[in-house]
Amino acid sequence: MKVLLQRVSRASVSTNGSIAGEIGPGLLALAGFGKLDTEEDLEWMSRKITGLRIFPDSNNSMNLSVNDINGDILIVSQFTLHANLKKGKRPSFIKAALPERAELLYNLFIEIVSHSGLKVQAGIFGAMMEVSLVNDGPVTIMIDSPSERTS
Repeated sequence: MKVLLQRVSRASVSTNGSIAGEIGPGLLALAGFGKLDTEEDLEWMSRKITGLRIFPDSNNSMNLSVNDINGDILIVSQFTLHANLKKGKRPSFIKAALPERAELLYNLFIEIVSHSGLKVQAGIFGAMMEVSLVNDGPVTIMIDSPSERTS
């Protein structure tokens, strides 16, 4: 599993002109699921993103997590995070989970992150979406789950 995490002042995702999810201060998580991903990867990633200390404290040091600030999380599926660009100019997505499996993992990931008690919103799996955000900082971090680091 790969997550491109962005600290945001606000973010939203819409499809066909309708907002599917929107948040205030918190995290936008673009999530891509790989063929080797397991439920343990999803749980690990949930703990990582909800505990990651990337929000400023009173001294403007990154010491607070999204949990600490009672922030929101917007999760959007993004299979293109698994793009392989080693050959040619057209990306290969051979390491990405097949759509049926990826959708199961995506829905399970939303459920697991929701157990954090934070407000969690999500995009619509497989839909053509428009994501709007105000990146705060900017702070953008790429996170690979344990299964990604061994493949």
